[in-house]
Amino acid sequence: MSRRSLVALGLALVAGSAFALTGCSNEDSASSSSGTTTVAVEASKVDDIAAMLPQKIRDANKLVIGVNVPYAPNEFKDDSGQIVGFDVDLMTAVSKVLGVEPVFTEADFDKIIPAIQAGTFDMGMSSFTDTKEREQTVDFTTYFSAGVQWAQQTGNPVDPNNACGKRVAVQATTVEDTDEVPAKSAACVEAGQPPIEIVKFDRQDDATTALVLGNVDAMSADSPVTAYAIKQSSGKIEATGEIYDAAPYGWPVVKGSELASALQAAVQHLIDDGTYAKIAENWGVQEGMIEKSEINGAVN
Repeated sequence: MSRRSLVALGLALVAGSAFALTGCSNEDSASSSSGTTTVAVEASKVDDIAAMLPQKIRDANKLVIGVNVPYAPNEFKDDSGQIVGFDVDLMTAVSKVLGVEPVFTEADFDKIIPAIQAGTFDMGMSSFTDTKEREQTVDFTTYFSAGVQWAQQTGNPVDPNNACGKRVAVQATTVEDTDEVPAKSAACVEAGQPPIEIVKFDRQDDATTALVLGNVDAMSADSPVTAYAIKQSSGKIEATGEIYDAAPYGWPVVKGSELASALQAAVQHLIDDGTYAKIAENWGVQEGMIEKSEINGAVN
């Protein structure tokens, strides 16, 4: 299972029915509960790219996008209940390039790909890791690279590769909880060192708070999640070690759809003109920026 799907098991909303929210317009902005504000996206329709869309989407003049929240900073709700985040701002800009309206529609994470296959959604946007297994059922357009990133209290160094005996916070059910930190702990024991004390939290923000307060020595999370936590900490925590086990995030679409190529061309346009970097930097996730969008770019 990918990092995102593991998190979704604990956080997915139980949805009897989906409901739609329209993304921010060029003039709109929205504040998250932590104070980060969405970028006022300045992007315009590019006719040649818009012409690549499937005729059905052009006729409808909208993209119906399946999304699961919360997963800050990529997609989550602000205090008013509006879906915001890095993914939302980027998809709003992509939609402007394509000349269509994005309609973000909530659903359980594990139901998004089946809904794409059934034609209910045009695409998904929920920090999906592009994997070889998933590529058997849908196509992906890549837009980001995410891995595992540790954080420590500023000035209190912790080596992720030698954290024996340290208290490390993780969000329960994530790959950091089930695989990554336990493997590091087992290596400690094998080397005759004390194990890592894994401190589990149901919510990522509680894990971050524990680190800020010094109740744990470090935390491990997906790289954009850690980057966002650092951005919001006012200098109290910092990254330690390198991002590793990186894999691409992608937007899933129905297998063989022209939409994949249209999305690829749109996001590449935003990469090339600097809009993509502006959005990533606003959310503190610039370490995961890519230079080239691909269709089906899975690494494993």
